[in-house]
Amino acid sequence: MFLLKNTGKFLFRPVNSAPLVIFRIIFGALLLFGALRFISKGWVADLYIDPQFHFTYLGFDWVKPLPGNWMYLPFVGMVFASVGIILGAFYRFSAALFFILFTYVELLDKTYYLNHYYFVSLVAFLLIFLPAHSSLSLDARRNPGIASLTVPNWTIWILRFQLGVVYVYAGLAKINPDWLFEAQPLRTWLQAYRDLPLVGSWFASSFLAFAFSWFGCVYDLTIPFFLSNSKTRRFAYAAVVVFHVVTWLLFPIGVFPWVMIFSTLIFFPAGFHQKLILRIRNVLNIRENLVKRSFQKRRSLVKSLLIAYIVFQLLVPLRFLLYPGSIFWSEEGFRFSWRVMLMHKEGLATFYVKDRETGGEIEIDNRMFLTESQTDQMATQPDFLLQYASYLHQRYKDTVLVFSGKKVHLQNPGIHAESYVSLNGRPSRKFLDKKHDLTQIHYNFAARKWLEPYQ
Repeated sequence: MFLLKNTGKFLFRPVNSAPLVIFRIIFGALLLFGALRFISKGWVADLYIDPQFHFTYLGFDWVKPLPGNWMYLPFVGMVFASVGIILGAFYRFSAALFFILFTYVELLDKTYYLNHYYFVSLVAFLLIFLPAHSSLSLDARRNPGIASLTVPNWTIWILRFQLGVVYVYAGLAKINPDWLFEAQPLRTWLQAYRDLPLVGSWFASSFLAFAFSWFGCVYDLTIPFFLSNSKTRRFAYAAVVVFHVVTWLLFPIGVFPWVMIFSTLIFFPAGFHQKLILRIRNVLNIRENLVKRSFQKRRSLVKSLLIAYIVFQLLVPLRFLLYPGSIFWSEEGFRFSWRVMLMHKEGLATFYVKDRETGGEIEIDNRMFLTESQTDQMATQPDFLLQYASYLHQRYKDTVLVFSGKKVHLQNPGIHAESYVSLNGRPSRKFLDKKHDLTQIHYNFAARKWLEPYQ
């Protein structure tokens, strides 16, 4: 009872709203930049309009792209939603709209899954329920009843918790032989810079790869705690900036480093954020009448929802423990577990459409149906192999093909594939044997025993 009582006091204690307000503005600006970047680089057409086929998530095959140029509509909506978040205009609607549109786009094709996209979806979801529009917002000017100098403590700590989960689980995932004792996949990736003048020999050396690997592991495991400590916070944030700028320079991981650099400002005390708010007010000549508020309503409901969310975030990255074998080989439980930059896989998958009666078969040119990115991802990921096989089955069902000069009507063709994969710099080895008819294997959460074992 004592613990529950004190937890309630901690969660609902009124604290200054400044960190939450600054987070809203900065994160909204990053969302706006991301949406505009996606449109300007032509990725909407390249990734969602032009491809014939999309690798959907299990249970979300009903999520389909909008036809033709209508696919730009969700991205335009994200632009407007981001502006609404920044300005605090119809804030909760804007946050909900961005979450729905962004998550919809991410569900269209897991070929483009990235940890930071998942992180953005989670934070956008959280923002719907956080009173981040209590200050420096058009909503607060229009409705003074929501203008507040204070917010419940949990609204700031849930964001710190989410960032902590990303870092700590990423650090725990790095405690594996490949990362610590082989410096893989960093050693492979750094070879791309070996021809640089002056510093090329450094990138070619194993020493730098091991240094980055071990530092990255320690950094991820400790940085949330150093950011939470007032005595180490400034040094920790300097490490955040250096670490993410270096990764941004060396590796093509988009805006993720900048998302983490600016998001971790939530760990700074209210005084730091108040100074930022004061500067914004002075520049824009904004005057606000904020009052201190207490928070007594719906405490039990909020605590229950917080517990459910926290438990979910703690358990989902651990689901790989339910499966045998190497997670990097089968990738069971790999996504949504904050395994950042831990795996480098290259592969080649050859597919065959087979007539069950005559045994005749033809080899499929994957470029006829998949983009280059889809082909690369498909060759090394088991669920992609099954989905592509299902697509080919539907594509060739009830068609006429020529086998050895004889026309054959395929009523129910078999789909077979042979795949070889190289994992973290190791020699290529068989991933999938051609003996399996992939149309007879169900796409579900069951262990993938049909893969070749990882030796």
